[in-house]
Amino acid sequence: MIRYAKPATFDEALTLLDETSWRVLAGGTDFYPSQGNRPIRENILDINGIVTLRGVAENETHWLIGARTTWADIIRQSLPSAFEALKHAAREVGSPQIQNVASVAGNLCNASPAADGVPALLVLDADVELRSSEATRYLPLADFILGNRRTARRPNELVTAIRVPKTSAAGTSGFVKLGARRYLVISIAMVAARLVIEDGIVQQAAIAVGACSAVATRLSHVEKALVGRTLDGSLADIIQATPMPQLAPIDDVRGSAAYRLNAAREIVARAIQAAACQSPQREVAA
Repeated sequence: MIRYAKPATFDEALTLLDETSWRVLAGGTDFYPSQGNRPIRENILDINGIVTLRGVAENETHWLIGARTTWADIIRQSLPSAFEALKHAAREVGSPQIQNVASVAGNLCNASPAADGVPALLVLDADVELRSSEATRYLPLADFILGNRRTARRPNELVTAIRVPKTSAAGTSGFVKLGARRYLVISIAMVAARLVIEDGIVQQAAIAVGACSAVATRLSHVEKALVGRTLDGSLADIIQATPMPQLAPIDDVRGSAAYRLNAAREIVARAIQAAACQSPQREVAA
């Protein structure tokens, strides 16, 4: 018999997770389309009744994004300029109807290589809070997503929050998405960039690319090449000349591997320009 449960409290949810295996359901915007006409054959743990899992808060060291926080919540929230890439990515997650329901944690747990929210959280050095009835642990987002549709969440754990260190919430950021059309499209590639600039010189750089590898990834070579550089036209030349060995795109219906590699360099440059406030944010690099 298939079970359905909708706990009202966090403790109740953890108790249920100890009993048997569950498919955790938040917004359901990925779950229901993936089911199609097939009958549901998993136990469903619906966490939409746990109100404490929704919202954005801060403490002395971190910004905390509750697991049930929607993308529309992110768009409306007053946040530092470093979160601008995340807000921009939030506007690209489906339609406004989807953004009103889809959760930030669900986007991560779905673990799609084309998940728009992941690069923007990677450049913020985000980690994932996982709780069970026994313990709480924290995993860097880069260690949480293991591959296509695979995460490090254990069966008895619930993702409760995404944490952003305040030390990483500095500077300004930009996001560029490449798609076959301007709206309502799965990414061919997307880039988030965050820069800390002082006196016209790049002090810190964080760049992440999605949909060009099994897991969205930071470009450490490009980041190091940008630090210490001035904001002039040479930044684009640096990006073109710097290796990006982390990228390993595939051929699929949205684009070839060769096209993705070439396009990635261009949209990295655009995202950096946006982060440096040298160009306006674009909805999609169609």
